[in-house]
Amino acid sequence: MIQSDDLALPGIAHGFFTRQGGVSNGIYGSLNIGLGSEDEREAVLENRRRIAESLGVAPDHLVSPYQIHSADVITVDGPWAEDADRRADALATNRKGLALGIATADCGPVLFADAEAGVIGAAHSGWKGAVGGILENTIAAMERLGARREHMVAVLGPTISQAAYEVGPEFHDRFVAENPDNARFFIGSDKVGHHRFDLPAFILARLQASGVKCARDLGHCTYGDEDRFFSYRRTTHRSEPDYGRLMSAIVLTGE
Repeated sequence: MIQSDDLALPGIAHGFFTRQGGVSNGIYGSLNIGLGSEDEREAVLENRRRIAESLGVAPDHLVSPYQIHSADVITVDGPWAEDADRRADALATNRKGLALGIATADCGPVLFADAEAGVIGAAHSGWKGAVGGILENTIAAMERLGARREHMVAVLGPTISQAAYEVGPEFHDRFVAENPDNARFFIGSDKVGHHRFDLPAFILARLQASGVKCARDLGHCTYGDEDRFFSYRRTTHRSEPDYGRLMSAIVLTGE
């Protein structure tokens, strides 16, 4: 797993896990945590168990939402109940020993922490979520638990880079029409009328504008580093039938 110095805080453990270190095979090799993938369920559960173990929690204390590219956040205080509505794209908690996990395969995984207040969060931020306010909503949910944004650290893990993220004219025009300043997140591509979008920079700008103490991008591209990361877009370009999912997770250890 990859770790951030900014999240090396007292009482907090975290990891931006790569695709390495699991038991899945083929296109899912090897640490695929996607329960929604076509991978063997037992393999996925074992991969998730390994992540939980590395964070020092029981498998059922690693909780992750059913992600829908929304701006919705769930505040959690224990393992999921069997009938729980898990549809959301971010989680927040102040409970020790409960790991919050986010699945990605090009979108931005953002881990949040206010070590002073003992509050953490985890958000799945693609462009839809970022535009819709998933980052700001995660911060607000943490504040309701006693955190203060001026004490928060927010770190963006492996995400598709601008070099690999080509978009059509409608995508570009929507962003610029919403805010002309958004033009700074685009550069021209080789294809006429198309652009390359800087999702990491867009996410970082939203975090910085929110007033958090520290907003950091680790600078890893999911598309370009096949040995370490799954990528939905890379899979699409190859016409592969499915793709693995990465996990990024954070926990209050109580130490």
